[in-house]
Amino acid sequence: MTGATALRDARDAYRRHAWADAYTRLSTADRDTPLAPEDLERLATAAWLLGRDAESAAVWARAHQAHLGAGARERAARCAFWLAFGLLEKGDTAQGSGWLARARRLLDDAGGDCVERGYLMLPEAVRAVGEGDPERASLGFARAAATGERFGDPDLVALARHGQGRALIRLGRAAEGVRLLDEAMVAVTAGEVSAVVAGDVYCSVISGCQEIFDWRRAGEWTAALARWCAAQPDLVLYRGECLLRRSEVLQLRGDWPAALEEARRACERLADPPGQAGLGAAFYQLGELHRLRGEASRAEEAYREAALLGRRPQPGLALLRLAEGDIAAALAAVTVAVEETPARRTRSRLHPAQVEIALAAGDLAAAGAAAAELAAVAAELDAPYLRAVSGYASGALLLAEGDPRAALAALGEAETIWREIDAPWETARTRALLGLACRALGDRGGSELELEAARSCFERLGAAPELARLERLARDSAPSGSSGLTAREVQVLRLVAAGGTNRAIADQLHISEKTVARHLSNIFVKLGISSRAAATAYAYEHALVRGGDLPST
Repeated sequence: MTGATALRDARDAYRRHAWADAYTRLSTADRDTPLAPEDLERLATAAWLLGRDAESAAVWARAHQAHLGAGARERAARCAFWLAFGLLEKGDTAQGSGWLARARRLLDDAGGDCVERGYLMLPEAVRAVGEGDPERASLGFARAAATGERFGDPDLVALARHGQGRALIRLGRAAEGVRLLDEAMVAVTAGEVSAVVAGDVYCSVISGCQEIFDWRRAGEWTAALARWCAAQPDLVLYRGECLLRRSEVLQLRGDWPAALEEARRACERLADPPGQAGLGAAFYQLGELHRLRGEASRAEEAYREAALLGRRPQPGLALLRLAEGDIAAALAAVTVAVEETPARRTRSRLHPAQVEIALAAGDLAAAGAAAAELAAVAAELDAPYLRAVSGYASGALLLAEGDPRAALAALGEAETIWREIDAPWETARTRALLGLACRALGDRGGSELELEAARSCFERLGAAPELARLERLARDSAPSGSSGLTAREVQVLRLVAAGGTNRAIADQLHISEKTVARHLSNIFVKLGISSRAAATAYAYEHALVRGGDLPST
């Protein structure tokens, strides 16, 4: 085979996205005769897509020097940009910044307008995002996109448009931002951009969708990413990210065995070569799935591995402690995690767990504060997923406060959204609380239907902790004698019988006086009485008063 034929075959493999074949053939040709700058760029790209980061960086540097030798300063600057892109992706800030500085100097020396100037606008815009200035970032990305359009460079346009979309999301202009994300993805799915840009935009757009809790759109783009990766079996760089996003979507859809397998594969792919940023997130996802299935030791091991890799293990580890019955440890962990998270939207990912754990600890004030902030973020983003999460949290809080009718409304809205999203685990959890709300309102038939539906779903999913929790909730909320009092109402009744005022009872139970009054109203209705004296008589008659209850104040 002649050198020209071998090189032609190498280029053909590159065009077919057969990255391993292209890398091997280009490397072989390069050993025989040093490659031309354009073929060095192909070799550097293939190495990058195969996860050969060091080789990719070395070849990009060679391509840079080759273009310089040929007097092509703009093209040399572009090679410097892609070299910096790879270094910065891997966290090598010093070298990456150095190559960007070299690229800028080359363009300044060359003078004139060129598309490479647009590429160098991107790192500045990304830096603005990191510095908390999304307005400046949005303007920078917009200028880069305009440059790309002027020079007819689809790679630059796609990178800039999706970056601008994510910046607009940070500015609270989610609808505008999502339109730009979708526009960038049209170019990707149409095959208009290079593989490196396609992979980067895929992963970033999916992360952007998850940032605003748009799980429907995230699921659609994850499926597209999976198809893109499947068409390139040699691909290493983005396959781990693809598997991780797919696992998260499969978890939401209730296919936990498949989600677990994808999470395991993501851990394997992201561990080799070492240093890939998504490995901690993959182990956290693995821990979440083990926790949901009741596999506590495996969950803890995965969470600890995630923490070692730089991914905070909360709120998963706190929820694991709650499932193990260590409520104090769970509350301390989730409280610290919330306090260490300054961004409201990021805190909203912790609030559902905080509400659940605080309610288990009997701290209604903390649960109420978390639920309120969660509701505010849900209203701000207007994302169905987050509205359902907020509705569930509010419903659980209202139940604990003794207002089952209001809880029924909040939970009913949440359950409708969960069904639309096709999230069976979340639907079942909501139906379990709906069952308890129905029971508190005296609707025994409705309660049994909701609880049985939840139980059936948990069994189908293999959600052992939720099955145990369902039995515990049902037991704790079961009628006391024939009264139909909830566990909280029994607490209030005991304290009334001990002579406690509404204010003293509120202080004892960490709830408001208004909530105490609502509990008393419910107690009077259920027992068919109309006075505190009658309530006290009932408590003594049914042996509900115990030593140590609140004395009269």
